Amino acid sequence: MGRAFAALAEAAGAAAPAEVAVEYHDLFIGLTRGELLPYGSYYLTGFLNEKPLAELRARWQGSVSPGRRRQGAGGHVAALCEVMAGLIDGAYGAPQPLAVQRGFFETHMAPWFGRFFADLEGAQAAVFYAAVGRLGRRFIEIESAAFAMDA
Repeated sequence: MGRAFAALAEAAGAAAPAEVAVEYHDLFIGLTRGELLPYGSYYLTGFLNEKPLAELRARWQGSVSPGRRRQGAGGHVAALCEVMAGLIDGAYGAPQPLAVQRGFFETHMAPWFGRFFADLEGAQAAVFYAAVGRLGRRFIEIESAAFAMDA
């Protein structure tokens, strides 16, 4: 994990903000579509609006405020990371028990985050974001192992 953080720090130090903005656009937006689609439903089914998205939306129904529910409801990798952080730090009321955190992680993150971050790390357009992918992939490996030990 330390090497991944160091690589990200080095990439950030060498990156020009305008170049990172172009890289972000090429990776995630594109002219018609970016190189990667950072959504769980796409990674799990090949389509954006499929069962994993419906399950995620159903999970949030009534459990958090409407603003927070919208935040995670699209299944975007960044939004899911933020939701997970909220479960841990109590952004939705009180910090959630480890079993709730594990359930969310195993259901909505673990099945596809590793593949997404590996794809990001190896994406053709990725320079700065390759380091983000490496850190994300390593983080998910560690979290998966930690939750498995606690189970």
